[in-house]
Amino acid sequence: MKKLVYLLAVLVWTGSVKAQDGGLNFSVGADVVSSYVWRGAYQEKASFQPAASLSVGNFSLSAWASTAIMGSHKEVDFTAGYSIGGLSLAITDYWWSGEGAFKYLNYGDETEHLWEGTLGYTLPTKSFPLSLSVNTMFAGADKKSKYEEMKEGEKDKNNFSTYIEASLPFTIKDVNLSASVGATTGKGLYAPEASGASVVNIGLKAGKEIKITDSFSLPVFGQIILNPHQEDIFFVFGFSL
Repeated sequence: MKKLVYLLAVLVWTGSVKAQDGGLNFSVGADVVSSYVWRGAYQEKASFQPAASLSVGNFSLSAWASTAIMGSHKEVDFTAGYSIGGLSLAITDYWWSGEGAFKYLNYGDETEHLWEGTLGYTLPTKSFPLSLSVNTMFAGADKKSKYEEMKEGEKDKNNFSTYIEASLPFTIKDVNLSASVGATTGKGLYAPEASGASVVNIGLKAGKEIKITDSFSLPVFGQIILNPHQEDIFFVFGFSL
């Protein structure tokens, strides 16, 4: 495992690697961000976030991770996906127990993994490529006991925390922008104290490539994120390798 992590780190730091062979596509890259904010919720300070993906035809497998540059936060996620036209389906295994947890292979009743199912659709038009997605935690550590008191002897059922998002990419001059709005359907992972549906994420992201040399440009991005439910706001800056 240590050798695999080291090899991935080498590939990431040397930039983005892509290979194509008979429909097989492989890519590796990474982001460095000033803070890690996910679906409107603060996770950690400055972080390094490598990613790798493998796709064949309409099927894809991807890995994504986040490690705090000055902290103990550690997250490793794996996703299997299928897409056809503007429709996409995915299952993701999330694990973010942190450095020193040492229980990654625990898949029993006390697991810290969360499994999410995603259904997404992008409108088939270049002038208005609106994307919609519904994301539901269907198994794992997303239990009702984390958000409400359980009666004695009552089975701790899955909470099915759900996050719904609409996003729209667009371009102004040479700047790529994306506006998004995300909400949760009720009490759960994204809004533990909510009594009903809540808007938890309103974001505007802008990205641009900064020319460093004649042969190398560095993609940079900034993102403003507002969480109306928590009455909190974030500004995130990052760059991609």
